[in-house]
Amino acid sequence: MSIVPVTSADLDAAEVSWFSALCSDDYQFLGVPDGDLRSSWDHCRDIALEAEKQGFRNILAPSSYQVGQDTLSFVAGMAPLTENINFLAAIRCGEMHPIMLARTVATLDHMLKGRLTLNVISSDFPGEVADSKYRYQRSHEVVQILRQAWTRDAIDHDGDIYQFANVPTDPARPYQQNGGPLLYFGGYSPDALELCGAQCDVYLMWPETTDQLAQRMKDVHARAAAHNRTLDYGLRVHMIVRDTETEAKEYADYIASKLDDEYGKLIRDRAHDSISLGVAHQAKARALADKFGYVEPGLWTGVGRARSGCGAALVGSTDQIMTKIEGYQKMGIRAFIFSGYPHIDEARHFGSRVMPHLKTCSLPQAYGRVPTETPATPLGTGPRR
Repeated sequence: MSIVPVTSADLDAAEVSWFSALCSDDYQFLGVPDGDLRSSWDHCRDIALEAEKQGFRNILAPSSYQVGQDTLSFVAGMAPLTENINFLAAIRCGEMHPIMLARTVATLDHMLKGRLTLNVISSDFPGEVADSKYRYQRSHEVVQILRQAWTRDAIDHDGDIYQFANVPTDPARPYQQNGGPLLYFGGYSPDALELCGAQCDVYLMWPETTDQLAQRMKDVHARAAAHNRTLDYGLRVHMIVRDTETEAKEYADYIASKLDDEYGKLIRDRAHDSISLGVAHQAKARALADKFGYVEPGLWTGVGRARSGCGAALVGSTDQIMTKIEGYQKMGIRAFIFSGYPHIDEARHFGSRVMPHLKTCSLPQAYGRVPTETPATPLGTGPRR
């Protein structure tokens, strides 16, 4: 029995995803820049190709102005190079005119033939310091406009930030049907929970203790229930898996062995989300951890010393990692986004040791969003106008 009601209650599989380090987040030693692991097109492409080879079903393509490359450009480039893996593209709401964003998303979705999912982001833009209430209102309106573009013949929106009347949606019709691409979202503030509960499909959490994750699920479900909705839940966490627990813990110590904490702080502070409530919770977990960095058995907080956002890793043998994942699935978690340092090597470690034991799925397919044939849209087989 899951912690809260979930949308895919009868689903007996999980969407197991990997991470492409578009935002200068690949290291052999945490906090020690390595030119061979920079966020170049070649390197990030190779991460995604290895993830597909290992059987991962989705890959998170994050977004940051400070470091790395453009997310949507990267996803477009990967479309013809991949066949099976989905792409979870981060979109910063308001960064692009929302109707033009809808057209961009529709184009990408057709290029990927329904393998596109979206991670909704509400953070500041470069040079912007916006009030939280304003940012979340902007995100609400962007998502409302996207949903109209994907499900109606015209966009009519009269909001506080955007106003549009009778704008045709033909150019913005995606490949996916029955609602368009799934929306994933992660955030901890009351405004964030309201946005997810009202608008999104999958609530993503960063690693905390099991009790804290359970409470997080209850809090966001309360907001979804207020809108007569349910959600699915996901966990974004780093991964270190080896044949034995001792080997896994030794590797965790190894990748942190050259980390300078002052430089690690500089890395954390340059991220636009560095002052968010979610980041504060990750810092609190590090503060509560034991002298080796473990806040509960198998959950190591050392990664957060060198990055903002997701700051902990599951560390253990194959059996221990499987026990953790199965426990999360029983809670109602249906989506996992894993990563490791370096990302290609750790995708292989996880792929060889854990993936054979997991039943995986694509959530867009489980939701019935991906048609069996090219849809009758203007970018598909519909009439040319």
